[in-house]
Amino acid sequence: MRVLACTILTIGTLLVAAPTRAQTYDPSFPVCLQTYAIGGGSIDCSFTSLGQCAASASGRAALCLNNPYFAQGGRKPPRQRGVY
Repeated sequence: MRVLACTILTIGTLLVAAPTRAQTYDPSFPVCLQTYAIGGGSIDCSFTSLGQCAASASGRAALCLNNPYFAQGGRKPPRQRGVY
């Protein structure tokens, strides 16, 4: 009976916990800046060009990269047909 009560309490605690942000990359901007640090790094996707990102990364342990989740101006990807 105690095991069941502990299990329910644990599940309830996990469901009530504040949600964390799952998406690291902002789909609104095409370029991201990834910084490196001893305690951990971060990713900032708020740049509109590689030149703008490179200026911000200058002199820091950082890397500019293309955003893999960039929305491409709202265009839908081309429809692919199945291969038969």
